[in-house]
Amino acid sequence: MAEDIAGRGDPIRTLQLMWGRAEGPKRGPKAKVAVADLVAAAVAIADAEGIEAVSTRRVAEAVGISPMSFYTHIPDKAVLLDLMLDGAAGLRIEEAPRFDPAQWRANVTFVASAFREFYITHPWVLQISTHRPVLGPHTMRAYDIFLSAFEGLGLDEVEMDMSVTMVANYVHGAARDVARSRMVKEQTGLSDDEWWYTIAPFLETIDYTPYPVAARVGPVVGELYGLGDPDRAFNFGLERILEGLAILIEGKAKA
Repeated sequence: MAEDIAGRGDPIRTLQLMWGRAEGPKRGPKAKVAVADLVAAAVAIADAEGIEAVSTRRVAEAVGISPMSFYTHIPDKAVLLDLMLDGAAGLRIEEAPRFDPAQWRANVTFVASAFREFYITHPWVLQISTHRPVLGPHTMRAYDIFLSAFEGLGLDEVEMDMSVTMVANYVHGAARDVARSRMVKEQTGLSDDEWWYTIAPFLETIDYTPYPVAARVGPVVGELYGLGDPDRAFNFGLERILEGLAILIEGKAKA
């Protein structure tokens, strides 16, 4: 899964476009399309065909303008990628939920599951490295909702932010495995289960004596889940994280 890098474009120009602060041309006819139209078209192409299919020409054609006209709205593809990340984050955010702190486990589960669904719906997002955060309005709103799941639990601001980061990093890794599985199937023509059944006869000829623990655990897991049950694995890991957070939250309450 090749990665592109967010944050390579002009940072101020990117923020101006994200927040609707960019000045349009002072002369000439009114633009036929808006930046939001171009971003929505790019996201639709990436969702359907992958991030590799997104080009300034494809996006321009999708909204009915010339490739050169694209650059009068968005300076380059680097900026477009950042706009796409923020735009995609806004597509599934409806009215922010009202979280009851007494139900914090359900709240964190809700936002973690929504975050995972976002990645599964837009798997191309996982191919864009975001070392520098995308600080657009949709991304900020998603962050605010995520933080709100930890509001009223006695955590300080740093602990709230680190809790969000911990859960988000876990979800990112879990969703990445699901996206990779689908991508490999598209590239090889074999599902994970089909691949497993293909190699199983050879694996049966191997001497597993040097690997006693793997020899005991592997067959049990393989028979039950094949190459794995991503939903079960996600829920198992998330529950362990919730147990760890419970220790932190309970400790703060007693302090």
